[in-house]
Amino acid sequence: MILSIVLMSLLAGITVFFGGVLAYYFDAHFEDTPSKYQFIHTLMSFGAGIILSAVALVLIPKGMEELELLPMAFSFVIGAVLFMFIDRYLGKKGGKTATLLAMLMDFIPESIALGAVYAIETNMATLLALFIGLQNLPEAFNSFRDLTKSGFSARKTLFLFFILSFFGIVAALIGHFVLSEYPDLTAHLMTFASGGILYLLFQDIIPESKLQNNYNTSLGATLGFLVGIIGEKVI
Repeated sequence: MILSIVLMSLLAGITVFFGGVLAYYFDAHFEDTPSKYQFIHTLMSFGAGIILSAVALVLIPKGMEELELLPMAFSFVIGAVLFMFIDRYLGKKGGKTATLLAMLMDFIPESIALGAVYAIETNMATLLALFIGLQNLPEAFNSFRDLTKSGFSARKTLFLFFILSFFGIVAALIGHFVLSEYPDLTAHLMTFASGGILYLLFQDIIPESKLQNNYNTSLGATLGFLVGIIGEKVI
């Protein structure tokens, strides 16, 4: 069982590194053209749609299922306010890390959920791992480009993404051994993450993904949300 959890969470998390590698080669081998920027912004929107679907279909429903109204609202607001202050602090330092934060804010809680539900619903855990992997790829692509624009070297960013790929294993094992007995605590974590994710989406990610007189970006966000709907339906 433990080996299965490790393998599933590894396959889900390694797409963080693959997304960074894809962005590196994309920037290195494609010239700066309007088509390139349309693709990049459409992929940003696609990633935003997937992140939004994670909030609407996975994280918030878990919180609503396990928590009463006031505790759920408290966790949600704390997440939003805390990440507002983090975003303001990073903004003053000139960093562009909103996409990376949003990626981690759904990657980690969902990996915890993967480990927590594995013993109860193996099929759901397997499909959740696939869902997480699909989310991570476009999010990591966009995060890589944001970090390199902020001054990180490509090599350092790829190394960071390689390390982050293994965070899902740690989170899944924590979920399995620690939080599987405390569903309310897992629900608080997911609701807290939802507040932070939505703040980052509306403040940073969605505004940056829009291109003037281009409609592909909005379609990309819609299709990204559809990925979440399909994943939830299959699960």
